[in-house]
Order: sequence, then C-alpha cells, then structure tokens
Amino acid sequence: MKSLYTILLLGSISIPLVLSFDQKLQFYRQWKYLMPSLLIVALVYIAFDYYLTEQGVWGFNLRYHSGITGLGLPLEEWLFFILIPYASIFLHDAIVLYFNQLKPGRNITTTVSIILIGLSLTVVLLNPEKTYTFYILTSTVVALLLSWFDKSAIISRFYLTFPIILIPFVIVNGILTGSMIDEPVVWYNNEANLGIRFITIPIEDFAYAFSLIFFNLLVRAKLKDLFNKPAHPLL
Repeated sequence: MKSLYTILLLGSISIPLVLSFDQKLQFYRQWKYLMPSLLIVALVYIAFDYYLTEQGVWGFNLRYHSGITGLGLPLEEWLFFILIPYASIFLHDAIVLYFNQLKPGRNITTTVSIILIGLSLTVVLLNPEKTYTFYILTSTVVALLLSWFDKSAIISRFYLTFPIILIPFVIVNGILTGSMIDEPVVWYNNEANLGIRFITIPIEDFAYAFSLIFFNLLVRAKLKDLFNKPAHPLL
C-alpha cells in the first residue's frame, strides 16, 4: 500500500487532534508552547535522522511512502517528528489530568533514573561500534541528566505515562518495522544496533521514543516558563 506510512500518521494524530478541543482537557491551549517545542526538537532529530540514513543505519521502503522526499527523507518521516510527539504528549496530559494523584515519590524517581542511566552507559560502553545504539542511548542519558535540573519534575509523571504511551507506539512502530505487512516501511541495519527486537521493533526504538517525547516535554515546560515569566517591575 503506497500510502501506508501516511495512513499510520493520520491515524495516530486524528483522535488526539479532535479531542484537543475537549472542554476539560483543552489541549489546544498548549499549542503556543507545544508547537515551537515540536519544531525545535524535530530539527535536531531530523538532522540525526538524515545522518543515520546516509550512514545506512536505516532506510525507507519506497513501496509504502509518498515518494516526496527532502534530504533523502520521505515527507512522512519529517511529519513523524511532529505528529507522533503531539499525539504522545496529548496522551501524557490526558493521563495526568484524569489521574493527577498518581505520582511516584522523589526517591523512586531518582532510583529509576540512576538505574536507566547506569544501564544505558553500560550498554554504550560495551557496544561502541553499534551506531544506532550509541546514538539513542547517549541521547537518553542526556535527557535523564537534564531531568535533574527540571524543577517541575516532569520525569516523575512521565515514568507513569510512558508505559501507556507505548501501547499505541508498539502498534504503529510494529507496522512500520514489518509486523503484519510483507516488507517493513522502515528497515534497520542490524549491524548498527543490538539485534534485539520486540516483535519486529528494535529494542533501541523504545529509548528513541522515550527521549523524543521527553525532550519535547522539557522544552515545552521551558517555553511555558519563558512565556509566563512576570515582566520586570522597572520595564
């Protein structure tokens, strides 16, 4: 199916976009902070996406995308970094709204972060030649280290919302990597990763999703602080 990648993206964003106008959540009010965040983070990830594509770490099956490309990346791949984080952050905010009391304590959050940092660094040090593994686990460590300086402690709630966000992620990414279709939409060079897959999804993709969404949450929070910062009394 030529438009499969497009269909997956539209399916991912359709419900979150419609429900953005829900009277209780009012997610559309986040747009002035979220849209710049999506663009900023997307530019960074697209730059690495371009580089890794050029290095043959992964590639795209022309059979399943529009054929419209920029910098060698399909149009759908560019849109991926806007639409998927949007849908994921919508789900994060909805969970936080309806289950506001659920929040792990600081000690639990700190322990989980230390374990993830230690595990990521260990894997990176043991597999320095694995380009994708090195890139995404290093990015994850940077995200986790930045969380230490986030006074709003977004990471605490994200540890609870991320497993739920993974449900639609596994469905969409599973199809993209070849589940239930003849060939993968996005193929991976296993020489550049650990070669461990959950169904058809490289295990590194879970860290990829974690860092991509969390960076957006951090940037959105920073933009909120900047936009809502009280004017200096002498100005």
